[in-house]
Amino acid sequence: MTANAVLSPIPTPPHREPPPGVTAMVRMIRESFAVVEPHAEEVAKFFYGMLFSLSPATREMFPANMEVQRSRLLRALVHVVQMVDRPDDLIPFLRQLGRDHRKFGVINVHYEAVGTALLSAVKKFAGAAWTPKVEMAWAEAYTLMARAMQEAADADNGPAYWHATVLEHQRVSWDLAVVRLQPDHPVNYRAGQYVSVETPQRKRLWRYYSPANAPREDGVIEFHIRSVDGGWVSRSVVGHTQAGDTWRIGPPMGRLQVDRTAGSDILMVAGGTGVAPMHAIIDEMAQWGDNPRVHLFYGGRTREDLYDLDNLQRIATTNPWLTVVPVLESDPGLRGVEQGTLADVVTRYGAWEDRDVLVCGSPAMIRSTVSRMLVAGTPLDRIKYDPFTLD
Repeated sequence: MTANAVLSPIPTPPHREPPPGVTAMVRMIRESFAVVEPHAEEVAKFFYGMLFSLSPATREMFPANMEVQRSRLLRALVHVVQMVDRPDDLIPFLRQLGRDHRKFGVINVHYEAVGTALLSAVKKFAGAAWTPKVEMAWAEAYTLMARAMQEAADADNGPAYWHATVLEHQRVSWDLAVVRLQPDHPVNYRAGQYVSVETPQRKRLWRYYSPANAPREDGVIEFHIRSVDGGWVSRSVVGHTQAGDTWRIGPPMGRLQVDRTAGSDILMVAGGTGVAPMHAIIDEMAQWGDNPRVHLFYGGRTREDLYDLDNLQRIATTNPWLTVVPVLESDPGLRGVEQGTLADVVTRYGAWEDRDVLVCGSPAMIRSTVSRMLVAGTPLDRIKYDPFTLD
């Protein structure tokens, strides 16, 4: 998957006034980044070239094929620029990144090289938009970002990653597998979060996947992984993973979760294997008798894409708080199924302004769904998504 295909998971949020004192910094960062963004792939290539020149040891942290890594950098950068005036959202994201980067062996001196490389890359492609004041704004912003990441990494006394043994590899279809693993120690994730994984067949090619089950007493984690075009890791997992393989699992990340005590009902929108974190949350909620109402729209192109539908409908039959609505784009004629894209169907039902909204799927699906929901009147601050759920 190319960088362009995943550059902006959701549209830039509507304008809101930043806190006093940071207005100018936010404006300069966003305006200069708007000039740079059309050159996204070149920016990423230049950044990594500069980084490896400044700190050659960092090259060993990354795979030989850098395509996905460049894509991931751009998504992180877009995410930060979008949230630069929303510290309550940005700081937790940066702290999670800092803890996650411990698995690479990142130390403080590496942050200095990253900062130099980042500012050099933005400067090169910003052209006349790059001024001394803009440079100062980016330098101040990066200092705050790096500090949040470093402090979180330094404060984390847990392991940088866990080893986990594959217990079962179930081939659900030609392009989909369910993998169950037993970590050597419990991974302290919350239902709805995602983790990075490294497989023995693809060393240093870390990918993000969401556990499809809530944390269990025995520690077993289940992943639903679909092979994607050009997906070095996903195709290897689906086709070649075997029981007994040892994976490495990084620290949990993400903000998809449900607070059962908050009093808000929930809307879930999931495409394909994006249903995994939703299933984990539902799995956890099913342990309780009293829950907020949950309305899940589960979409795909054909019925085969809705591989988890039967399981979810079984849960719904004994949990009246859960409603599951299957959505198909290219399979007309099936009964009990809404027709259209998830963006079409969800907004057809209304604006959902009274619900907390969780969205997960491909970056294109997230972008289109959130865009349509904003136009329909869904408040942005009620929508949650994660930038790294799928590669």
